[in-house]
Amino acid sequence: MRFLPALLALLALAAAPASAQVVASVASPDASIKVEVTLNGEGRAGYQISRLGKPLIAESHLGFLFTDAPQMLRNFALESQAATDHDDTWSQPWGEWTNVRDHYRELRLRLRETSALHRALDVVFRVFDNGVGFRYEFPDQASLHQANIAEELTQFNLAQPAEAWWCEAFESNREEYLYHHTPVAEIGIAQTPLTVKLADGTHIAFHEAALVDYAGMNIAKVVGGNLKAVLTPAATGPKVSRAAPFPTPWRVMLISPDAAGLYMANPLILNLNEPDKLGDVSWVHPRKYVGIWWGMHLDTQSWASGPKHGATTANTRAMIDFAAKNGFGGVLVEGWNQGWDGDWFANGESFSFTQPHPDFDLPGLAAYGKSRGVVLIGHHETSANAAHYEEQMRAAFDLDQRLGIDAVKTGYVSDAGGFKTKTGPDGAIRYEWHEGQAASVHHLLVVNEAAKRHVAIDTHEPIKDTGLRRTYPNWVSREGQRGMEYNAWGVPKNPPEHEANLVFTRMLGGPMDFTPGVLSLKGRGGTDILSTMAKQLALYVVIYSPIQMAADLPENYARYPGAFRFIKDVPTDWSDTRVLNGEVGDYVTIARKDRRSNDWYLGAVTDENARTLDVALDFLDSGRSYTAQIYRDGPAADYRTDARHAITIEKRTVRKGDKISLPLAPGGGEAIRFVAGR
Repeated sequence: MRFLPALLALLALAAAPASAQVVASVASPDASIKVEVTLNGEGRAGYQISRLGKPLIAESHLGFLFTDAPQMLRNFALESQAATDHDDTWSQPWGEWTNVRDHYRELRLRLRETSALHRALDVVFRVFDNGVGFRYEFPDQASLHQANIAEELTQFNLAQPAEAWWCEAFESNREEYLYHHTPVAEIGIAQTPLTVKLADGTHIAFHEAALVDYAGMNIAKVVGGNLKAVLTPAATGPKVSRAAPFPTPWRVMLISPDAAGLYMANPLILNLNEPDKLGDVSWVHPRKYVGIWWGMHLDTQSWASGPKHGATTANTRAMIDFAAKNGFGGVLVEGWNQGWDGDWFANGESFSFTQPHPDFDLPGLAAYGKSRGVVLIGHHETSANAAHYEEQMRAAFDLDQRLGIDAVKTGYVSDAGGFKTKTGPDGAIRYEWHEGQAASVHHLLVVNEAAKRHVAIDTHEPIKDTGLRRTYPNWVSREGQRGMEYNAWGVPKNPPEHEANLVFTRMLGGPMDFTPGVLSLKGRGGTDILSTMAKQLALYVVIYSPIQMAADLPENYARYPGAFRFIKDVPTDWSDTRVLNGEVGDYVTIARKDRRSNDWYLGAVTDENARTLDVALDFLDSGRSYTAQIYRDGPAADYRTDARHAITIEKRTVRKGDKISLPLAPGGGEAIRFVAGR
């Protein structure tokens, strides 16, 4: 009996699959990042990633489970491989950079099962100097014409201990949760982007690109540092059902030695999307806007009809006048249409997207706005009743086109899992998730129908941003996290660290309609917003969107004309962007160059801690002097006290190469306009 433990050990060793063998590899153009593809003794395919020779992602397996066929997991053999190089530069019609370089090395593999079904699966890796994207491609074949996917078996096995910034998936409030900062071991099921910092300081953000006709990916912790993909469920049957051939979305890892580089890497997500399919999109207009909106969140106005109804002809004319006087190009009006009376939340059956309230003169107001150089921004709140919206949206966009309404904010307010569609052949209503395959299909239908009428779309309660604005440039912005409205009524309100978290998490996906600029720093019932005034200004540079709202009420802007000056001046479209410093959840400083002038703008924000950030003005153009118009926290400013409004506004002359100190109060920020001289 004393030999039994040794015998069992030998039997276990004999039964274990042989260690994985590297069968293919590809490195980034600068050779810093290397991807190796492996096959183990069971024929399980995997990959591993290193940077500068240090392992980042240990062997991580690939594959699929199906609802009506055996899994694709084992018994793979490498049938073929091909490597290519790619390097070009393309231009954005609007964005954070005018020109985007697309430089990668690609490795395309065909895996084939050695079992009876003999199915093939292609895996494509693109390796950039600052990250990796890979996806699966299903060829059409006799043994797999239709892929009914129960789960994607993609793993991300961290090779080092790590901390993570994440928010939970599959909870009632969709994507609108505060970020947790925990060890990786404490991740539950997280939405993407999910950001981690490895023990050696390397930052990795996990996300996806080109989410088209597929279920959104979430990430769950398995054990230790092993993470796995979890697809968003469907109401019935498989999570994804597609006819071959088709590709999955790209699984993306942005990789940087620091947080600042992580944000600078996010054009990689755009590069993994297809080029513009719409052609001439000169009708898409980045702009700042105001609106009949904040009063509803303060409960001084209502969406519904009655004595507090906000969307009246008189109120809208006054807002158009305010916009014209102050140089804002648009006025958003919520509550203009019939259907807001009664129980509209998570229902939406009564909404009309063509019939206004009797007290709202839609054609007259559109004409009045046009006469003053201001467009109405439409609002289509669906309450996540996508089926009802699809019945009306074409007529609604036709109306918008006739009236000159060139942008529409759509909304999908309901609890998660309440996204109503008619996805089955029986025409019955089914309740889907906001990031399921059905939602993916719906949103692109909306964007395409809007594009036919030259209407841009800003989606609230959206499916996540995965870079599709490159392919469909009229999809200009989205919400998809906790924005300013939580500071009106949220319990808890957004904490001071929130925006420094967003930059390195949610903002890696794409633009966010955060709706900044509440200079009153007051929410419903006079409650305090956890910010300084200078931080509200800095958010116009830090939180990117090609459409930016001046969210506060006009009377509050009249109270603070000095600070309001920056909101009027700051553009929304940029030719260049630089992240000068930052740590996830602590602070960040971003500089952006105006696309239509030589002026630069800078925004810096901090968490609850006061700090001074020293930055070099190396981003400024050589041979020019600049007048720095500085809006910084006053000496006593503090988000916790009545001095949160304290602000110092000053000017100084600077040039490229100068250094400047940014003293940030607790919960504070700083905004600077660098006006270019000759």
